[in-house]
Amino acid sequence: MFATGVTVVTARDAHGKFVGLTANSFNSVSLTPPLVLWSLARSAGSMAAFCAGSHYAINILSADQQELAVQFSARGRDRFAGVAFTQGSGGAPLLDGAVATFECFNRSRYDEGDHVIFVGEVERCNHRPGASPLLFHGGRFYAEHPL
Repeated sequence: MFATGVTVVTARDAHGKFVGLTANSFNSVSLTPPLVLWSLARSAGSMAAFCAGSHYAINILSADQQELAVQFSARGRDRFAGVAFTQGSGGAPLLDGAVATFECFNRSRYDEGDHVIFVGEVERCNHRPGASPLLFHGGRFYAEHPL
């Protein structure tokens, strides 16, 4: 029952293939240095790519990107099919239309329970002034809210 924003975390694996997933376990850790965290289930198919890679991007989805949230949580399909993006300086995809993007160095990770907590050092960030975020609460997406 905790309302969160919705992110898509993206990277490139060791073979140059793009990987990405929907996550709402995103949080700020520190301003100095700028650190953020997110978590990933140990059973996730993209775990090896995120553990081995040096960089990833956290894309905070906008209110009109609910379809992307669903697409990046689907199994057995090309999650990047039809998705517009540019490559960040670390090689991770930055999704067009996101409210904000954080390009992160994969600084550290912590094994806790059935998840791994990734801590990223923000090297670059960008945002769209005035854009409304996509929210998630009680198992549902919310795009209309008074912000």
